[in-house]
Amino acid sequence: MIFTAPSGAGKTTIVRHLLTKYDQLAFSVSATTRSQRPHEQHGKDYYFVSPERFKELLAENAFVESEEVYEGLYYGTLYSELERLWSLGKCIIFDIDVQGARNLKRQFQAEALTVFIRPPSAAVLQERLKNRATETPENLKRRIDKAQEELALESEFDIVLINDELEIALQEAEKIVETFIN
Repeated sequence: MIFTAPSGAGKTTIVRHLLTKYDQLAFSVSATTRSQRPHEQHGKDYYFVSPERFKELLAENAFVESEEVYEGLYYGTLYSELERLWSLGKCIIFDIDVQGARNLKRQFQAEALTVFIRPPSAAVLQERLKNRATETPENLKRRIDKAQEELALESEFDIVLINDELEIALQEAEKIVETFIN
């Protein structure tokens, strides 16, 4: 199951909720070159690697999918991560950017379900990003600009889930998971 959205739409909140509710789900930890935030843990939230190491992994064809999401910031899904989770008999859940979700869907086609989390409006999304207070003004503008582009791609995904009221969005996400895993 691939959950995707522009930054600030709530995909991580929804995915974390689903992981606490369904034992058969396991989170695919992505590799990234971005800086680790204070609340994040290496190996749990992301595999934080240097740009040099990321490029080595690219040269080794270690990624199922990867991309430069923002200039100089790379993200990718490692084959080894998928193999680790499949060996545990888990249904993998991804919390991934829009381009990465498109790449995974191309790779796994009918075996993967893509869920696009959409905020109720672009203005609400901008407000959520500002309220995070985790970005410099320059990075915030970059994320908002990218979000506008990503919102235009929602029709490419199997399901669009509107995250207006969180409790309702969580209930809808649970229905989606239950349908998929059954």
